[in-house]
This record gives sequence, C-alpha cells and structure tokens, in this order.
Amino acid sequence: MRRRTLLTLIASALFAATAAPFGGGAVYAQDSVPLSAAESGRLWFVELAGAPTADGASLTAVRDEHAAFRRAAAAAGIRYSERRAYETLFNGFSIEAGPADRLRIARLPGVKAMYPVEVIQAPQPEAAAGAAPDLIAAINLTGAKFAQDSLGLTGQGVKVGVIDTGIDVDHPAFGGSGTPGATPFPTARVVAGFDFVGDAFNADPTSPLFNPVPVPDDNPDDCNGHGTHVAGIVGADGAGIKGVAPGVKFGAYRVFGCAGSTTSDILLAAMERALADGMHVVNQSLGAARQWPQFPTAQAATRLVNKGVVMVASIGNNGPGGTAPDGNFAAGAPGVGAKVVGVASFDNAQRSFIVNGTPYGYNAAAGAPLPPTSGSLPMAKTGTTATLNDACAPLVPGSLTGQAVLIRRGTCTFHAKAFNAQSAGAAAVVLYNNAAGALNPTVAGTPPITIPVVAITAAQGATLDALIAAGPTTLNWAADFVAWPFGTGGLISGFSSFGLAADLSVKPNVAAPGGGIFSTYPLELGGATTLSGTSMSAPHVAGGVALILEANPTIPSNAMRTRLQNTADPKNWNGNPALGFLDNVHRQGAGMLDIVGTIQATTVIEPGEIALGESEGGPVVRALTIENKASSPVTYNLSHVPALATGPNPTTGATYATLSFFNGPASVTFSAPSVTVPANGSASFNVTIAANAALPDRSLYGGYIVLTPQGGGPEYRVPFAGLKGDYQSTRVLTPTVNGFPWLAQLVGATFFNRPGGATYTMVGDDIPFFLIHLDHLSRRVRLEAFDADTGRAWHRVSDDEYVTRNSTPNGFFAFAWDGQTFSGKGKNASQIHTVPNGRYVVTVSVLKALGDESNPAHWETWTSPVITVARP
Repeated sequence: MRRRTLLTLIASALFAATAAPFGGGAVYAQDSVPLSAAESGRLWFVELAGAPTADGASLTAVRDEHAAFRRAAAAAGIRYSERRAYETLFNGFSIEAGPADRLRIARLPGVKAMYPVEVIQAPQPEAAAGAAPDLIAAINLTGAKFAQDSLGLTGQGVKVGVIDTGIDVDHPAFGGSGTPGATPFPTARVVAGFDFVGDAFNADPTSPLFNPVPVPDDNPDDCNGHGTHVAGIVGADGAGIKGVAPGVKFGAYRVFGCAGSTTSDILLAAMERALADGMHVVNQSLGAARQWPQFPTAQAATRLVNKGVVMVASIGNNGPGGTAPDGNFAAGAPGVGAKVVGVASFDNAQRSFIVNGTPYGYNAAAGAPLPPTSGSLPMAKTGTTATLNDACAPLVPGSLTGQAVLIRRGTCTFHAKAFNAQSAGAAAVVLYNNAAGALNPTVAGTPPITIPVVAITAAQGATLDALIAAGPTTLNWAADFVAWPFGTGGLISGFSSFGLAADLSVKPNVAAPGGGIFSTYPLELGGATTLSGTSMSAPHVAGGVALILEANPTIPSNAMRTRLQNTADPKNWNGNPALGFLDNVHRQGAGMLDIVGTIQATTVIEPGEIALGESEGGPVVRALTIENKASSPVTYNLSHVPALATGPNPTTGATYATLSFFNGPASVTFSAPSVTVPANGSASFNVTIAANAALPDRSLYGGYIVLTPQGGGPEYRVPFAGLKGDYQSTRVLTPTVNGFPWLAQLVGATFFNRPGGATYTMVGDDIPFFLIHLDHLSRRVRLEAFDADTGRAWHRVSDDEYVTRNSTPNGFFAFAWDGQTFSGKGKNASQIHTVPNGRYVVTVSVLKALGDESNPAHWETWTSPVITVARP
C-alpha cells in the first residue's frame, strides 16, 4: 500500500513497467551443491604494491618486484603456475592456484590485492537478421554518413585496435584479396596485431571443447566472426558495406579461438600489446559483468587513456531483454573503468511492413529466411493479448495457409511457435512481445524454420491484434527503414545493461546503434551478416572517435569522453516512449552519439558528467565550467530535464529483481539562470541537485543539465545520476533458497553443508569452505578466525577488496581456510600464524560498497558453526 502511494505522489500518470524477473540459476538441494556451481575458480590476478610503468614506475623497479614475488613464493613452498606477467598497464601476474595456495599467495609480502581472472564467454550477440542497408541506417543515426559525405572525413591517419576474435584479413572490405587464406598479414589496412590463443583455445572448463592451453601466433585471422563484424562497423570499406570510419587502419588482437571462451588476463595482455603497437583508439566489445572500476582490466583501460589512447568498451548485454538478464549495477569491466567510454546500445532503424498505411518497424528473427521487401499477405492470429501460451500447441494443418500469423511471446520457445505456424501453412510469422521493449528472437532449431519471422513490440502487437479481430487485414512488406514511433529504432535496446558502477560513477557514458547491425563477416562464414549487441554499439563509437580525431587531432584522450557526452542526444524511455519521459541516465548515459555535433562544437562543459553519489547527506553542489572556443561571446540559459529512475524490488530490494520505473525528478537549482561566456574564454556556475524525497530508497535517478544558447544554436548537456538514500542500507548477505552462508565440506566434487559443525584434517581438500552469496558488490570481504571456546582472536583468514556480486540470486562464492591466519597492518607487514588443533569459528564480515570501515552499520557479519581442526 505504501509503495502504491509513493508512486501516485511521484507521477500524475502512474506507471511501473516490469519485465520478467532477473537472475535465475539452478536451485539445489539444501544440504549439498556441486563444486562446479561455485563462482570461484583457480585463476587469479596478483596485484603488487608498486605502480606499473604506465604510472611512472621504472621498468627495473617493476621487474625487481616481480623477482621478489617469485622468490618469496618459492621460499614459502607455494604451488602455483604463472600464466602472464604485466609491467605496463598493471603491475603483477595472472596465476593458477588451488584454494589453499591462493590464500598463501595473498599473504606474501608485496602483494597488494588478488582478483579472480574471469572466464569471458565468446561474445554471443543478440539474435538478429537483416540486409545490407542496415549499416547505412545506423551511420545516419549518429551523423557518421554526413561526416563522410559532407565533411570529407574517413578516419584517415587514425589507428584503431580491435580486441576481439580477430579480423578476416582476406575480406575485401579490409583491403584483402577476397580469397580465403591468400592475403599475407599484415596488410595495408590491418597493420598490426597478434593471435594470443590459436584456433582450438577454449577457457571454459564446463565445455566439452575445453582447451585452456593457448597456442599464439602472429596472424590474428578470424574464424569466429565477431571481431570481423566489429571491425566492419568501425571502418569497413567495401562494396555495399561502409563503416563509420572507412579510412582507419587496424590493429587486430585475437583473444578467442574459433569457439568458446577466453580469460580476462588475456584481454589485459592484449591491451598492453595495443599500446605498444601505437593504437590511437582501442575497442573492446566484451568484458566481465558486474565489476568494480578497480578490476584489473578496468584499471588497465584507464591507464591506456592516461597514455593517450581513447578506450571504448561495451557496457554489456545484461539488460532484461538480453541473454543473461540482470538488474541495476550490471555494467561490466573494462567499460566501468574510470576514464573509459562505456557504451550502451540503441536499436537501429528497422525494416518495416505496412498495415492500413502505418509502418511497423520489426527485428527479423535469426534462424529464419530474411523477409522480402515487397509483396502482401493476409493476416491471421492464433490468440489474444491475454494468451499466455499462444501457438505453443500444434495448430490445425492448413488453417493458416498463405497467411502472416500474429503470435504473442510466452511459455514456449520462439522456434516452437514458428514451427507450429509453419506446419499449419503460414507464410510468415509476426511475433510480439509480452513485456515492454524490443524483441530480438531466434527461431534456430530442428526442424528448420523456412518462412520469414519478424518481431515487434507489445504495443504494436496489441494494435494488430485489434485490427485482425475487427476484419480482414493485409500485411505489406516494405523496403523502408523507420524509427520510433513506428518501431524501436533510436530507443535503448532491451539487452543493454543497466549501470551505475559499484562506486556510483556514471556508467554507461554514451550510446550508439547496436541493435540490428549489418556488417562484415569472415568470407568462410558468408562475408556479411546482421548481429545485435553492445558489441556492435561500442565499435560505432570507436569509429566516431576516429572521425573526430581526424577533424581535431589535438583533443586529448582524457577529454574525448566529455566531448562525446556534451553533444549526445538522450532519447525517450523504451518501455513507453509515447509518455515523453527520457530513459535512465544509468541505461543510456549521455544519449545517442552525435559525431557531427562533437566535431562542430565550439563549447566544452567540464566535467562531462556528474556522479552525485548517495543522497543521504543531502543536496549536492557541483561547479561546472563552460569553455567557449568561438570568436564571439555566448549566453547560455540553464535548465534541466529529468530522466526516469529505477527502484529495487519492492519486496526484497534485490538488484536482480524486477525493476520498477519512476518519474521522480530531482530538484535542480542554479547559481544564476544564465551564464555569459566570453569569446575564447570560460565561465563557471554552480548547480545544486537533490533527490526526490518520494523515490523509494536505493532508487537510481538522474537527468540532464541543459545549456541553451540565446539567439539559437546547438544545445549542450551534462548527465547526472545518483542513488536516493543510504547506499549502505543495501543488504549483501541476503537469504537464498539454499540458506547461504554455509560452512561446507568438499567431498569429491560436491560441497556438503555442515550446519552442526565439522572436523577437518587440513590435508589436501579437507579444509573448511565457506559458501557465501553476495547480493551486491562489496568493498571488502574479510574472514577472521576465533577460538570457539574462549573467543580468542586468531587473526585474519583472508581479506579481499572490490568483490563482485554473484551472477544469480542463488549463486555463491567458495572461500577457503588452510589453517593459517595473518596479522599486522596490511598484508605487506603480515605475521603468519598456524592455528593449533582445536575448535574454531570463522566470522565473515562484508564492508558494503562505499562503506566506512569505522562505521559498524556499514558491515554485515555471519559466524560459522564450529570448525574442529584435527590434523593427523
């Protein structure tokens, strides 16, 4: 009842748009879970205390630290294997070690921190299909086409590194011969690169193709396809396919085999190589979801920017319409890096069909033939807007002969729906969503789908349902491209991840078309295809940066993100754009990339974004500085436009849960209503921003500061975002169906819950494990041992910083204890203790994100059952 009242107060037009619940994951028996289910592995980054060379350290000093670490590990008898060493963008190593040895490494002198090396699945773009003009439509949305045709820009002189699956150097769009295997590398356009892994590499231990041994070579040729598609968006220059910046040169850094996955330590190595090869821009269309800006790849990406490279990275495909849906704070590394351009995705302008004179923009389903661009079909439907299992059961043979059938999403697979319609004689299928936003389905399966299948929004489907119910209705295929209000083009893609970053910094930063993009593909795989994802939007921004750098090569790498944000164009909420509300800042950043606006801008506003933090302390005052590069003064009127807020789950507050959207505008006041900026000069003003008191606590909110020039001219904007209330009220150790945390015992490949305590020999894997579910990203997770009978403190078991959250509501991390602890001020001055046989408990303490260590309210704790250490 209270929630309903709050919503009524916030908006005169009440809406709470919700999608299917996020998360999921397997549910296990209460007394055991498989070892393979743990989101903890054997691969780790080891960060040493000293700075890397990118931060000013000498190479000699870094190598001395490396040597000291190796000597200390050997002297301690630690069993580990060194995978990679880093000197430039990160000071440390990636290693493989078991749970006990991982603890011992963390206690070595000179070790600053350890982070898991994430297994990164080969990018799985959201399903799409299409035809060649799709990329033309995309580059029109951002002004790239105008920059090419009217400003004569191609990105000439700019080198763009693509960290991905490689590039097909034989492809004519990259100057190749057009014959597979016939083009020597490097080429005139792909001028640098490296294959870090080889064809057969696959880092996923759950895959039947698991092969974690890289076989590097000098030729980064692409046998997967994703990297060639990404590179084509950046700068293809071929017949029928022209990218954003067709004159750039490429560096190709292959980090995936032909299929499978890679690891984040390989990505970091690729970043160091791209810097050494002199790239001006680096694009990375992949990463690790739900990470801190301190994660090693995010740190490395920020250091790349400090070294003069513009780093562009996908923010992730973990939105409610993605393949791995998640809630707020899902943004991934390296996109969350402090100086990285983290990129969200807008849907591209769409092909359309016409009914009663109205175009309906659609997304063509993957796994089906492309729709035609002409011709007509009578329409039919198999259910209503209330049918939950529309077309899930076989349909009467011949009942849909020659018709385009309208089918609602729900219950069964898209393939099942399409196959049932096809078996009944349908000539085409029009799927419509059962929730807000776009639909990007795949109907791949057996038997194959042989008729066109397209997808539209829930609102479009409801309109067509009513028309068909009212009488004969005809679908007319068309060749035209349309955007909102006739489709989802120009609106945030359903798969695009929500931010903010864990430290409440603004993420994503900007957006570009990524939904339904036709681009190059390896010749052996057809030469071209259409894919969707933030994987496709990031290279659009990277190509845009190349055009901007060609036009103005003096823009520093540290200033580029601000330039992009000042001129970007925020768009309406994709859930119901007709309401006129702007989509979330923590979903679209500054908005749609405007390449021409950035090139022609004569004004720069610093900072380019305002991270408000948590509103618990009251209104936030920020100073903004306007620089006028024009030869005459300009007076700007100051105003603001609110964006929608998202609230946590009304019942549990969990960030995995269904998000509610609120129109809860912040209070924004300025130190003056307008500011006059002298020619070739600057001026400043203050803005005071306060969260809407009626918003539910822990809602993420935001909006845009707008500078409108008197007398006409382009507007400039600065996005702002923050969290309403007390961030540390977010619960981290939330209950799960398994009842975590557990004291667990590993028997074979299974963890068993020991709620009554357990005895451990401390030999091999017979050590205590603590299975912990973390529902939010944590600043610190500390384990400490105490004598179970006397309460005597036996110091720290482990102490991890900047810890991510579990990927599902039932997921868990497995922390271990080897019977040793450490004390002292920091790990670098640690004294090691071996506890004697006896009875102990271990307390798990979690410091919440941005928490104050001295404030007990910012910690959550759990104490284990009794652990009996009984060494033989």
